[in-house]
Amino acid sequence: MVTTAALDRLLADDALAGPGMRGIVVVHDGRIVAERYAAGFSAATPLLGWSMTKSVVAGLVGLLLKDGTLTLEQSAGWPAGDDRARIRIADLLAMSSGLRFNEAYGVVSDVTRMLYLQSDMAEFARTQPPLHSPGEFWSYSSGSANILSRIVQDASPLGAAYPAERLFKPLGMVSAVMEPDEHGTLVGSSYMYATARDWARYGLFLAQDGVWQGQELLPRGYVAMMASPVAASAGEYGHGLVWLWGSDSVTPGKNPDLSFGLPADTFWMEGHDGQYTAIIPSRALVVVRLGLTPSSHRYRPQPLVKAVLDALR
Repeated sequence: MVTTAALDRLLADDALAGPGMRGIVVVHDGRIVAERYAAGFSAATPLLGWSMTKSVVAGLVGLLLKDGTLTLEQSAGWPAGDDRARIRIADLLAMSSGLRFNEAYGVVSDVTRMLYLQSDMAEFARTQPPLHSPGEFWSYSSGSANILSRIVQDASPLGAAYPAERLFKPLGMVSAVMEPDEHGTLVGSSYMYATARDWARYGLFLAQDGVWQGQELLPRGYVAMMASPVAASAGEYGHGLVWLWGSDSVTPGKNPDLSFGLPADTFWMEGHDGQYTAIIPSRALVVVRLGLTPSSHRYRPQPLVKAVLDALR
């Protein structure tokens, strides 16, 4: 049986942890078996997940599906006669709405304009013109996540309190905060803070198929749907705002996880500047790695996850 000391030695390897690491948490069989924090950070430090927030929005949609408040097939709310009226909630979850949205960073693009210059981010995303029929074209879009965030708030009488009351509190994620824009819409694309342990709680929740302490919070099979491949993404992305491949494919169109021997059911929450949560249901394993690691460092989380897997065999 692997010892805590052995796992601690793995996490102490700076090459595996990567430059700018702020926190790592490993959960196996429902309990924390190892963690590490950089100087100035601790288990009590809330950390920005960036686009890992999107995967939380998918969970919020699932809660409303379980309640019967929303359906995947329902219209996402554009008025009849609008070319966008055929967009379904399912299309937004799969990043296949067909709406124009430039996700490039480093310039004033749709995503940077939305996050830094718009007071009503969801409305900005909703006004983008359609370029493709819904469901036929995959294009990663932070705008889609913010449209969904607004739909979640409007569908629940709890409004902006819905995530805290219906998800964070039941899971014990006491540190989790999703920030709103000036209009009051929670920025579901990017702005959730939580400790590394609380990010791991959410990852464990998904690894357990949306069941927490014996209570089925998400519809049965919903997490499997989230992690099922969107055909138009060539298998890279799931139907519920999660990645099916880890970062930095060396060969376009080829899953980089395969070269590391990661289990086939591995899926990921990923965020800007080196935020990763690997979820492997078949191994009851969640690995959270948070930091400030620009893409120029070419950090890849798969070696860390593989080393943990090997240590737990």
